[in-house]
Amino acid sequence: MPIIAANMDTVGTFEMASALASFDILTAVHKHYSVEDWNAFTSTASEDVLRHVMVSTGTSDADFEKTKQILAQSPALNFVCIDVANGYSEHFVQFVSKAREAWPTKTICAGNVVTGEMCEELVLSGADIVKVGIGPGSVCTTRVKTGVGYPQLSAVIECADAAHGLGGMIVSDGGCTMPGDVAKAFGGGADFVMLGGMLAGHEESGGKIVEENGEKFMLFYGMSSESAMTRHVGGVAQYRAAEGKTVKLPLRGPVEYTARDILGGLRSACTYVGASPSERADETHDVYSGTGTRKPHFQ
Repeated sequence: MPIIAANMDTVGTFEMASALASFDILTAVHKHYSVEDWNAFTSTASEDVLRHVMVSTGTSDADFEKTKQILAQSPALNFVCIDVANGYSEHFVQFVSKAREAWPTKTICAGNVVTGEMCEELVLSGADIVKVGIGPGSVCTTRVKTGVGYPQLSAVIECADAAHGLGGMIVSDGGCTMPGDVAKAFGGGADFVMLGGMLAGHEESGGKIVEENGEKFMLFYGMSSESAMTRHVGGVAQYRAAEGKTVKLPLRGPVEYTARDILGGLRSACTYVGASPSERADETHDVYSGTGTRKPHFQ
């Protein structure tokens, strides 16, 4: 199933990967685990679980060396997710090329971008899958903090066309709050859909649990939020601003129930639009714009 749990430290955990592998769902494990953590995980996880894991990395020299160690110790790991908030830099493109040269047999996912031209450049630089989305996430504030962003469905349609023309693929990252939104992303041409908020708040999600008035909640935050930067780099650097927020989610229990709900919705969507497993959803799915809802979802 071409769904990917997002590489956020309150979603993309080892526990999440183990749970979702049984549903044939991928997990982009967040980049803040140490090499020792990876050693412990890969030594006990089944090969089937490892085949459903993406190793996430940033673009520093230290990130590259760490990822190289992780991949060397576990050949069953086939996916690398090169993740930055802003994929529009020469350094990022060069890192993708470096990763392709270093790992010619691995499947490389790289992003984030939102335009066809940049999708093409990343595919030509060695990315198999381009991660598409700037600002649509439920705990992302990039659009309101910076004025930069792109409507997610429009980005998916344009980037899918560009990537597919070169034999590449895209993953729609952000903007989904319910199973129907996932179906729309596939209808727009996405090959994969990455989910954060829909998979947060579960037993496997890894967020901190807090209690208010006798009710328990799990914290969920964007990876450019003050919470994330305080946890991983000691705070927000003076030269920049946080571009994410922290929310409290009611505990949702095991993720398996949410996974079943998402997959059930997608199966039903396929019957409505006449799609079979062998067809691309965008070949059977038309998207129309409406104004009847005050809070649109995937858009």
